[in-house]
Amino acid sequence: MLDLVLTNKEGLVGNVKLKGSLGCSDHKMVEFRILRAARRAHSKLTTLDLRRADFGLLRDLLGRIPWEKALEGRGAQESCLVFKGHLLQAQERCIPTKRKSSKNTKRPPWMNKELLGKVKQKKEAYRGWKQGQVAWEEYRETVRAARDQVRKAKALTEISLARDVKDNKKSFYRYVSDKRRTRENVGPLRNDTADLVTKDMEKAKVLNNFFASVFTGKRSSHTTQVTEGKGKRLGE
Repeated sequence: MLDLVLTNKEGLVGNVKLKGSLGCSDHKMVEFRILRAARRAHSKLTTLDLRRADFGLLRDLLGRIPWEKALEGRGAQESCLVFKGHLLQAQERCIPTKRKSSKNTKRPPWMNKELLGKVKQKKEAYRGWKQGQVAWEEYRETVRAARDQVRKAKALTEISLARDVKDNKKSFYRYVSDKRRTRENVGPLRNDTADLVTKDMEKAKVLNNFFASVFTGKRSSHTTQVTEGKGKRLGE
């Protein structure tokens, strides 16, 4: 059952253990592990590579077609299918395809090839430092250089977006909306005794006790609150 719910292949969920109940809840906890495949799966989906497209040739090929003769005596639906066929043929010649990335995240607008090289150098330096091949001072200088360039690139991008906001509002508000996305994880909580709770199991018990008190009407004098964030509270 867990294979069907959590994965798309059989045999990836293992070490299933039934734990006790969570707090005052009558539901049982299930602990399991999702086994990672030995070889990384690559996406086989393809998409149009518009950056390498030859739109001049595409316009020329579509302009050579005698549309009046090709669409003569045809209805709206049949004419649409004829146009679609010619467009797809021209598209295959003028627009190459590329493999679609399986990552959900997009490259930030301030990231360029130079910064990608710096980030790669930082990762290689970290790997070398962990293996004892790179000195700590060298690794620290590499990290500082990469961090400084990333900060400068971010600042320049934000200045450019703010300066051109009247002419390019779409890019500006897209950047702002990406910055305003909420976090999916739950920050540190305070329990009934005002102690800070950071572990996942303890946070789950605090939340379970809080929501149980909502339905039973027995609420504690101390309001459970999230300490991380500005003014975010649970159950006020």
